[in-house]
Amino acid sequence: MTTLPRPSTDLSAAEARRIALRAQGFLGAPDRRSGVRGVLRHLGAVQLDTISVLARSHELIPYARLGAVGRATVEDAYWKSGSEPPRAFEYWSHAACLLPVEEWPHFAFRRRAYRARPHWNHDLPDGAYDRVVEQLRAQGPLTATDLGGAKRTSEWWDWSGAKVAVERALMYGEVVCVERRGWKRVYDLAERAIPHTLLHDELDDAECLRRLVRLAGRSLGVGTRADLADYHRLKGDQVDAVIADSGLVPVAVEGWPKPAWADPEALATPPRGRHRTTLLSPFDSLVWERARTERVFGFTHRLEAYVPKQKRVHGYFAMPVLAGGRLVGRVDPAREGRTLVAKQLTLDGPKAVPAVAQALVEAAGWVDCTDVRVERVDPPELREPLTRELSRALA
Repeated sequence: MTTLPRPSTDLSAAEARRIALRAQGFLGAPDRRSGVRGVLRHLGAVQLDTISVLARSHELIPYARLGAVGRATVEDAYWKSGSEPPRAFEYWSHAACLLPVEEWPHFAFRRRAYRARPHWNHDLPDGAYDRVVEQLRAQGPLTATDLGGAKRTSEWWDWSGAKVAVERALMYGEVVCVERRGWKRVYDLAERAIPHTLLHDELDDAECLRRLVRLAGRSLGVGTRADLADYHRLKGDQVDAVIADSGLVPVAVEGWPKPAWADPEALATPPRGRHRTTLLSPFDSLVWERARTERVFGFTHRLEAYVPKQKRVHGYFAMPVLAGGRLVGRVDPAREGRTLVAKQLTLDGPKAVPAVAQALVEAAGWVDCTDVRVERVDPPELREPLTRELSRALA
């Protein structure tokens, strides 16, 4: 049985919440000089997803922290631009994520695990792997279609042999995604795309895990063992093996039933500054783990995109609304021409009305909408004050 160190600091629930908000970039002035790349480095991982409502999730993440940053600027900050090497790489972290390219060496443990994996969902046809690698070497960068087709049939998960091979090569680390074209991955050999100073720096598992636990603590500010493990989808025993040497310090948080660890830099100065008011992607790292979101914010959130329509409570892509350091409502958005439509909107009382209106109007401007239309509001008595507030904000 592991003996846990005695906490050196006691934090109130409110202090822990503010530390988490600052660590995630929602409290205090945003670092606009480092821009989108700074957001990625600061968070350590930006989750990718195919769903696009207002925008794709990897665009919503920097928008939520920086405001109306240009969407082309977002794309350029992540992927290869001209002759420059990629600034990020796509890999499995919390889920499919964009990761800062300088962290490539610290995912060596996962690349090794994939290379040693005995079973896969897709069979790899004989010779397909070598053919894909040689084709990329001769012709790359290429999409899966260029390599021979992404799918064998119209079925979503019925990958072609070339697609299976190139995705396997990506997981092994022999291939990387250097850009996206129409949301299709463009693949190239890692030896051409990853800086040589990073490519062959094969760290041992302990060093990789120690770095990722340290990064998770920095990005969360304060978190339990489960929080730290979930950030990059590590196992609990992997966290246990390195937590003592990670540089994080044990703390006790009011109301948290489990021990916690904090970034010492987060404890060095009290978290102060202006709170950001914004819509959040359901895949935002501030809220992507349900148990932590409930513990930190007292807010239960579930992505319902994959729930049958008749069973949805808050809508297909309900986006939490952050204001004043709290989650004060949800908006299920859509776009009709140049109108942002709040198809379903839930507010946590009358005090949330001005903040939700502000968040809607700012998001509308970012996606080039000139109007906001509200459909269903819960509770219904807040529809009229919200409509008035929106009219004033749009005037």
